[in-house]
Amino acid sequence: MKRSEFLADTALVGTALALSAAIPDILLTTLKEHRMATPQNLTEKMRFRPADKAGFGGVALGNGFQQNTDLECLQAVEAAWNSGIRLFDTSPWYGLGISERRMGLFLKDQPRDSFTLSTKIGRLMEPKENFTMKQILWKGKLNFGYTYDYSAAGVRRSVEDSLQRLGLSSIDIVFIHDLSPDNGDMKDSYARYFEEAAKGAMPELTKMRAEGIIKGWGLGVNTIEPILQTLDVADPDIFLSACQYSLIKHDNLSNVFPKVAKRDISIVVGAPLCAGFLSGKDRYLYDGKFPAGVKEKLSALQRVAENHAVDLRTAALQFAAAPDEVSGVIPGAHTAEQAVQNALSFKAKIPAGFWEELKHEKLIAENAPVPN
Repeated sequence: MKRSEFLADTALVGTALALSAAIPDILLTTLKEHRMATPQNLTEKMRFRPADKAGFGGVALGNGFQQNTDLECLQAVEAAWNSGIRLFDTSPWYGLGISERRMGLFLKDQPRDSFTLSTKIGRLMEPKENFTMKQILWKGKLNFGYTYDYSAAGVRRSVEDSLQRLGLSSIDIVFIHDLSPDNGDMKDSYARYFEEAAKGAMPELTKMRAEGIIKGWGLGVNTIEPILQTLDVADPDIFLSACQYSLIKHDNLSNVFPKVAKRDISIVVGAPLCAGFLSGKDRYLYDGKFPAGVKEKLSALQRVAENHAVDLRTAALQFAAAPDEVSGVIPGAHTAEQAVQNALSFKAKIPAGFWEELKHEKLIAENAPVPN
């Protein structure tokens, strides 16, 4: 489709018992009104999946946690590419445009059919000199603010803006970003935003998939509740679930796997290292807090890793990639060394005894898939 045409064309809920009790009436009404009797993409063809599970996440390219240089980030993407990585994920939210610009600077020169790229919609960037916000994750100078827009028109504009920042002609996967009760911006308005997306963004992305503009869509969220809701009202292909599947915590997403498998939907695992916690960083995920017991569990995992001479970061990445329902794992990196280490971790051999001891010590679930 030409760019001018693109611009012109501008039992699941019941299973989540705690979720059902917490959803406002307006959202329950939305779920009922938008329930799809027969998902259109279910029987027509296999849903799109990345060709390789080993991926590269773009949070660090957006100066997540610390300011990084353009050159360092470009070298990280290049090193990942040279190490065989062909799945890349970014977002307008990451650095308020910085991650997309940096990632596109390298990818724009590669054959477009040689890699899979995902980005996100939900926030539209607005030029604003020296934008600041309390507790924002992104460091350094920010020249954009943002507004939320989950409408059909907002989807089209957001995708077009991302193409401009990336310098690319197409995007493979679009995730509806941070449409979740844990989004602090939304406060008590989550139900209203979900209703907007159910009526606007979700059917529009389904239409864009049918038009061949994108290959698949889903949600990019840090909780499982929106995934369950979306399964009930729309026809997604793939979800990016961050913070829900790691060596530290994996029960919640494990319960979702059978539900997505019935629809041939796959999961991309974000934050497989818990934002660096499993690779030696003194932080856990994104809110600056250490939940009770996580440091003790990390110490126990490290003891087992030492018993088998296993690198814990390597084990964490391979664990996240092990389920059949997982189609991608996207650890971040802002240096070439980190990118190479992550890529090599996906290929390393881990003795079976390591996984056996983890299960014996009840450090991972007995039924958790592990690498062969």
